[in-house]
Order: sequence, then C-alpha cells, then structure tokens
Amino acid sequence: MLLAFQFSQVAVFSVQAPSSKLQAPIFTSRISRTLRARHHVHFEGPPKIAFLFLVRRDLPLDFLWGAFFKNGDVANFSIYIHSEPGFVFKETTTSSAFFYGRQLNNSIKVMWGESSMIEAESLLLEKALNDASNQRFVLLSDSCVPLYNFSYIYNIVMSSPKSFVDSFLDVKDNRYNSKMSLTIPEKNWRKGSQWVILIRRHAEIVVDDDIILPVFREFCKQDIEFRFTFPWLKVQNHHDCIPDEHYVQTLLEMNELDDELERRTLTYTSWDQSAMREEESSWHPITFHYADAGPQKIKEIKVNINHLYYESEHQTEWCQIHSNLTPCFLFARKFTRGAAIRLLKEGLIGSYDINELSNTTTPWMASFTRKRKSDQAM
Repeated sequence: MLLAFQFSQVAVFSVQAPSSKLQAPIFTSRISRTLRARHHVHFEGPPKIAFLFLVRRDLPLDFLWGAFFKNGDVANFSIYIHSEPGFVFKETTTSSAFFYGRQLNNSIKVMWGESSMIEAESLLLEKALNDASNQRFVLLSDSCVPLYNFSYIYNIVMSSPKSFVDSFLDVKDNRYNSKMSLTIPEKNWRKGSQWVILIRRHAEIVVDDDIILPVFREFCKQDIEFRFTFPWLKVQNHHDCIPDEHYVQTLLEMNELDDELERRTLTYTSWDQSAMREEESSWHPITFHYADAGPQKIKEIKVNINHLYYESEHQTEWCQIHSNLTPCFLFARKFTRGAAIRLLKEGLIGSYDINELSNTTTPWMASFTRKRKSDQAM
C-alpha cells in the first residue's frame, strides 16, 4: 500500500525501494577555534540526549513523557523547559517529578512568527550545553509525543554522527526579504521543520551566532494588529518570515554544513492536504485526538513511510543511517491529551499501567476519564 503525506508544504513521504546508499559524512564546515575547543570538552559517563521542551505554559502531556522517561536510564538524558516567564514546574503544576524545577529561569515571552521563538530555542540550547555530557539536543513542542520507547529512540539518535535537520530550498513561499541579502544571500535561504535534533557542535553554532540572528530579529516580524483588522487582505510582496522554519536551516547552510546533516526531521506532522491551497490555512498541522491515535494510524506513521521527497529540489531523502533503513519518525505532533492517553493505553511507547493515571491526575484528567467511561457505556 502506497501512502503519501505532504510535509513542510513541499516534501512528500512515500514508500519505494531505496536505489542508493547513504554517503559517509563529510566535514567541511568553517568552525572557529573556540567552537572546536568547546566541542571536545571531556565528560564522564554515557553521552546524554537533552530533551528541550518549548512550551506555552505547562506541559499538557507530562504524564506520557513521565512514562517515557521512567522506562529510560536517567544517566542517558536530561530535561530542559522553556515556558512563560515565572512559571515553575513543581508538584502542583506537573504530574511527573521528572519535570520538577526543569524550567529556565531566564525564559522570555514568545510570539509566534517572530524572532523570540528562535531566541527561546537558543536559550534552551545554551542551558543544555552547560552539561558536557549532553551530546544530542532534541527540540520538542508541548504537543509532541514519542512513538517508541526510550532505549529505541536513544539508540537511533545516537547512531548517527549528524544532526537531523529538515532543510531544503524555499522556492514557493514569499518569505525571503531582499533586505537580508547583504548578510544572507537568497541562494543560502533554506526552509524546513522547526523540530530539529542537533549534534553538540551544531548546537554551539546556534548559541554563538551573532550574525544571522540579528537579521532575523530585524526582518522577521508579524503585524498582528493589521492581520486581525484586515484578515481578508493579502498585501503584495508582504514577507512573513516565520523564523522557526528558516533560522537553523539557513544558519547551518551559511556555515557550509549541509554534508553534516541528515536532511530530515524525526518529528511527524500531518498537514491538511485539502487546505494546502489556502496559504494561511497551511500554517497549522492537523491535531490528533483520541480517535486518531489508534494502532493502525500509529503503524502508518512508524512503518509505512520510508523516505521523503523534496519537490522543490526533485530529490529523495531515504530514512536510513549508515546505509541501514531506519524509521522516518521517532516523534509526532500535534497530539491532544486524549490522544496521548490512548498511546499509553495501547502500550505504543512501552509498558505502562494506565491505572497509574488515577494517582497523578489533574482535574482535567479525571473529567476526561469519566467521559471516556460514559462513552464506552453507551
């Protein structure tokens, strides 16, 4: 059965037989001596994955992530959360002790479509880089879920020496602003998914950047008041930069690091194919609810997709590492709490006693459980 999914508006997932092997990584980037020195900081113990949560306020799926981390080895991961300024993760605000005190103390107010989004990402990376054992950096939203258990995801992420960054030429959207050209030539402008996984050296490049970020800060701004006042009006040559879909990709391209990337995201997003023709409708992915998170749908994501196709470049990217086929996606979004409960109930991310939710439920969770029991009785 052939499945195809629209991705980042110009890439399609489907199933075919791979025709060529993945080339060995080539390291040709221009990295400063400071970055090289910091990259080789010695650490004791196993390398860790830093899970970086970029959230609005709380973490709605904390119970699912708590189950995920509970089945892992605490020596293999660390957790960091960028929330709204002043919000504290503690017993009264999260159901999982894994998140106690993991919020940044220097978080900022984030506005969608503006540079504050990528500044928040940089703050997360900066904090995580303080731990020398953090060797991979996974950016996640508050609606992301894992599709496998911890050990499987850890082994896949660590098996590649490259970053997982969806990055391709942006030829369809009117997002590049010619005023950027003195610093960012249009030929270096890239687009891709915000949800990246970086190796340590690439994380350092993002944190140390003082050239590309100021350009995004100056030219990537949303005129929110205008949009709400005149939502039907499309302004000719109006540039909605959407920095979170361009910044990391363009920065790494400017550093000539394409050869150090697995050019794909490991986070699945389902876009509304019927709405793709309407530009503004395509900005938001489909939300998964309880009924959408059953075994068959999860199998489609995990098993029935083995490559993506970049329409703008007429190029196929196979989901493989060291010439070995691997799952295209380890995470998915946007999942509601109901959908997350079903993942636990179906045992799709590892062993978990669903009855444990009754010991850690918020008032919302208790209400949801009562509603599900009522629906099943009808």
